[in-house]
Amino acid sequence: MNKASIKPWFMVVARLFLFAGIQGILALVFFLNKTANAWETSANWWPLVVAMTNLICLAFLIRFFKVEGKRYWDLFRIERPTLKQDLLTMLGLLVLIAPIGFLPNILLGNWLFGDSMTTLNMIVRPLPYWAAIAGILLFPITQGLVEVATYFSFVMPQFEKQGMRPWLALGLPVLFLSLQHIAVPLLFDGRYILWRALMFLPFALLLGFVMRWRPRLLPYLAILHVLMDLSLPIMFLGVAY
Repeated sequence: MNKASIKPWFMVVARLFLFAGIQGILALVFFLNKTANAWETSANWWPLVVAMTNLICLAFLIRFFKVEGKRYWDLFRIERPTLKQDLLTMLGLLVLIAPIGFLPNILLGNWLFGDSMTTLNMIVRPLPYWAAIAGILLFPITQGLVEVATYFSFVMPQFEKQGMRPWLALGLPVLFLSLQHIAVPLLFDGRYILWRALMFLPFALLLGFVMRWRPRLLPYLAILHVLMDLSLPIMFLGVAY
């Protein structure tokens, strides 16, 4: 397997392993500083772990696109000739995106834990105020710039370019986009892992279909992604110390 063929395989799993690896490094630092429950404490910092992962992935994507003679930032260029049509399309997609993005979270939480609020408490964790504010600034913006683009503007087209069947080239990025949430944050609880693994699977599938159908919608999906993700780090301010 040559270097070019390795790149999409590397990127499709990179985020999952980076999330877990960076959290592991934080846990080790806390352990060496004799912090009680070092792993649980490291989990508190997941918004910044995600931001760091996104910046690393962004650097890789910029490099990979450059090698191919392309510019990563061109993915986010709004096509003016189709602006009106694309805005109307996005308005129509919101009818699907809103429930598919949020309902599985609640339904799975109720099924696995008996109360979806239990899962919220596992995600919204105490941080210093400065870190909570940094999370508000960095987490949603870097997510919008990197997540959808990684799986569906780079990995999926690269898989198809390598001759992979379209359903598999779509299905693998969808699967790993969903599975990456296991490590955001990584907690060693079976029900939690199942909840995180499946809660975004329908949403990932929808994003994959949309991006394969109309890749030029990426800028609008990125903006929507930022707005959807913004609410979660704001909640950290309520439990900050």
